[in-house]
Amino acid sequence: MIRQLLRPLPQSARRAGGRAARRMERAAPLAEELRPVRAGLIGGQYRPLDAAAVQAIDSAVYQILEEIGLSQAPETGIGYMTAAGAIAGDDGRIRFPRALVDDMLAKAARNITLHGQDPKHDLLLSGSRVHYGTAGAAVHVVDVEANDYRESWLSDIYDA
Repeated sequence: MIRQLLRPLPQSARRAGGRAARRMERAAPLAEELRPVRAGLIGGQYRPLDAAAVQAIDSAVYQILEEIGLSQAPETGIGYMTAAGAIAGDDGRIRFPRALVDDMLAKAARNITLHGQDPKHDLLLSGSRVHYGTAGAAVHVVDVEANDYRESWLSDIYDA
């Protein structure tokens, strides 16, 4: 009788869950409707600066573009920028008059789509839509020497 109680249970009588099942469930992506943050949510409510502070930054940007400008401009772009009205200084810097900046901002696209491999992942950058990303850092890189796809290292970003 005791011997029968101590023998292993048949495979079909085991529990169907446990730690491995919980880990798999946590690793699985959430269904679209359950995701707390979705691309393109309408934002624009957070305003850490008042209108005067925004105006001060705007004025400073125009002053920097007019007086300091851009150094080490790519040769391929200097001709385009000066043809549009930028000023190439004797010091090698390209400076942008306020009127040129205003004109280019007026011509700039207001709606830009970053296309994903699947159209459901396209990001429409317009209005007050909010998108989250990796802040420009490559979280994974292709290591061409090792022929491998791996997590990035600080040296990868530094050497980029």
